[in-house]
Amino acid sequence: MKSFILTAALLLTNVIVMAQVTRSNQLSKKTDMNTNDKTASEKKFEKPDDVTLRSKLTAEQYAVTQQNATERAFKNEYWNEKREGIYVDITTGEPLFISTDKFDSGCGWPSFSKPIDKSLIMEKSDKSYGMNRTEVRSKTGDAHLGHVFNDGPIAKGGLRYCINSASLKFIPKEKMKEEGYADYIPLLKKK
Repeated sequence: MKSFILTAALLLTNVIVMAQVTRSNQLSKKTDMNTNDKTASEKKFEKPDDVTLRSKLTAEQYAVTQQNATERAFKNEYWNEKREGIYVDITTGEPLFISTDKFDSGCGWPSFSKPIDKSLIMEKSDKSYGMNRTEVRSKTGDAHLGHVFNDGPIAKGGLRYCINSASLKFIPKEKMKEEGYADYIPLLKKK
């Protein structure tokens, strides 16, 4: 009888330990999933090192973002993009512009009336090519984006952020949640 009670006690102890291990594993997996599924507003965006950028970006994307090049007007990916969505920094994934603020300026590059948040960009004086312009760079990635001009729609603030497609990645509205940008979907409803 003592042997039966001892065996039953050991069996019960094993069941309890296994249940605790299983629960611990489930919590661990859930925590791992949550860190991978962070929304864009919870992520910490960082600039990749140069080796990573060279392997991740096309030659044109690298030239534009890292060497201040300009892609050709009307011969770039997003100048005529009409879908709803978000435009993120090609180097870091950080959200920069939304389609609600995009307009057709006729210049051949994507044009926006404003960034999602002005603190996400930097503006620098650019006197290259004998011109006096204001360069726009992403703050976190320090990527050259394009230039800002004061000839935008007056009703939207009068600015035109003329941005190289090569510096951006467009995420259509239907993929924003899947790619971690669900927090920005409400911004698309503002007109």
